[in-house]
Amino acid sequence: MSDTMIAIEFQTQIKDGAIEVPMEYRDQLSGTVRVIILRTEHRKASNIIERMLRNPIRDPTFTPLRRDEIYNRQG
Repeated sequence: MSDTMIAIEFQTQIKDGAIEVPMEYRDQLSGTVRVIILRTEHRKASNIIERMLRNPIRDPTFTPLRRDEIYNRQG
């Protein structure tokens, strides 16, 4: 005889370390269960300018434009 695993998915808040199972699932659950917690991590939006200033890309072949090249470009 083998055990069959079922999956029940819901979202809830953890309060004082306890996970409340919604009423509609309580009659399906008893005894020992396996719990897997998936948490969405909210990352602060990165600021590309700040990141590039802290960690500039170094290119040994880079040559900055001269002033006349900047202003005499045709676009």
